[in-house]
Order: sequence, then C-alpha cells, then structure tokens
Amino acid sequence: MDKDFREALSKAGASVRHDVRPGDIGDIISMHGQLYTRGHGYSLDFEAYVAKTFSAYPWPLATRERLWIVEKNGELSGSIAIVRASETEAQLRWLLLSPALRGFGLGTCLVEEAIAFSRSSGYRAVLLWTEASLTTATRLYRQAGFTLTQTRTGMTWGAQRTEERYDLSLD
Repeated sequence: MDKDFREALSKAGASVRHDVRPGDIGDIISMHGQLYTRGHGYSLDFEAYVAKTFSAYPWPLATRERLWIVEKNGELSGSIAIVRASETEAQLRWLLLSPALRGFGLGTCLVEEAIAFSRSSGYRAVLLWTEASLTTATRLYRQAGFTLTQTRTGMTWGAQRTEERYDLSLD
C-alpha cells in the first residue's frame, strides 16, 4: 500500500483488509444491490447478477487473485477485486464505495492498488466491464490508463443500458 492510499484511508477514517470473513461476500452483493438500485435505477436482477459473478470463483481466492475490503467503523463500506480471466489476463471486479467514503481519493487508490497487484502477479493485461452511465467509475478507469475496447447495448437490469469493456496492457 503506497503513501497516497494510506493518506486517503486516514482522511476517510477507513481501513482495508484482504482476509475474507463470513458475511463479507453477502455484504458486498447486498451493497451493490442497494446502491445501484437507489443511485442508478437498476432492477433487482442486478443484485442476482452480482451474486452469480461471486459464485464463479472458488473461495478463498487463488494466490494471483485478491479481494480488497474497505471498512469504516467496523462495517464493510467498499470493495474491489482482481480475479483471473486467463493465464495472462486479470479482471477487475466489484469496485464499489459507500457514498460516505467518496471524495477522498479511495476509488483511485483502489484501482491503482489492483493494477499494481495484477502487475506483480505476472498478468500482462487487465480487463473490466462497466456500464456507460457510471461516469465516475469510467473516469477513474480512463485516468488509470484503461482504454474502451468494446460496447454492447440492450435491455439489462431493468432498462436500456450500454455495457463497456475496458482494457489495460501491463507490458
């Protein structure tokens, strides 16, 4: 963890850990459902989608995978993960911060930590999928060097949405 990340955590009164405890996965899934329904009008099937993505990985995660759990006052308040997409490519998943932790630079620091972890784990690239209306997230990804490489538009999560794939070469 670099100095900027430590400072952002301190300003926010938050901490980060990697050990996944009972209830953490459920809390992250629930947090996605609540925040995306309230903030972006997503339907209930989005929460089910997030649950399905978590079930695609063995827990605990493998050595080249990591889940960062952000806590404030002992409560789960954010997350980000790197999981294996292929031998050479990582996937960034589940970036989320509670509204109370936004504006401290934590999102930027989490993305940078995830990229650094991917690089140190021997991945040559990182991919992620997001949705076009999530402009704060897409700005973070672009600032970190990710490039938009694919879009697909259709009815999903209760509305017409455009999903976007971003890629980052680590070479």
